[in-house]
Amino acid sequence: MQAVIDALCELSLKDPLTGLANRRHFRAVLERAIDVVARSGESALLLMLDIDHFKKINDTYGHLAGDQVLQATGKCLAGCVRPMDTVARYGGEEFAVVMPNCQVSFGETVAERIRRAVETLVISVAPSVNVRITASIGGAYAPEWVRSTSNLWTERADVQLYRAKAEGRNRVFIDQQPVVSVSAEEKHLLFGHLALGEPAWIESLSSDTIVATQSSAATGKFQ
Repeated sequence: MQAVIDALCELSLKDPLTGLANRRHFRAVLERAIDVVARSGESALLLMLDIDHFKKINDTYGHLAGDQVLQATGKCLAGCVRPMDTVARYGGEEFAVVMPNCQVSFGETVAERIRRAVETLVISVAPSVNVRITASIGGAYAPEWVRSTSNLWTERADVQLYRAKAEGRNRVFIDQQPVVSVSAEEKHLLFGHLALGEPAWIESLSSDTIVATQSSAATGKFQ
């Protein structure tokens, strides 16, 4: 009975077509990543990927061929990332990759590697019929030391995805986060309440408010 329950739980977290994480699992992973970033300041990258001109594949070769393309794309993405990363089918021909502990200097390199890997795929959809595809990728880093939300993070990555589509497809755009350098003492003063379970900052805080708070932390003059 327990084995059956475990199997059902696993199925509830997977996309049945590709075997990747489904949208429900993806959301849970995002929430955990946000929690880690807010508490530790560790960099985390979210990539949103969309197969270019996917409707044309369905219209030309049929939906079975479309399913084969989705499966091949999912397998390709899973082979491009680390075991600690999560690849999910977000919906339709759109995929998502959550990459915890991904430094800003490496994010675009990884995204370009994924783009090139998809571009080189040769997918057999019928005897003597091969399909080649490209993908547009948008990405965003979770704000460091800030309690964001999964919706805001996804929206920021989607904006970059739409930009990649609008500027010609088969390209990568990533919303970079500014690197903030503060001392260990400042981190404790500013964010120590996170470890105590108190409400954390919200991403909607203005930059002026953040700067003012950091300045107060540096001088020790909190109101």
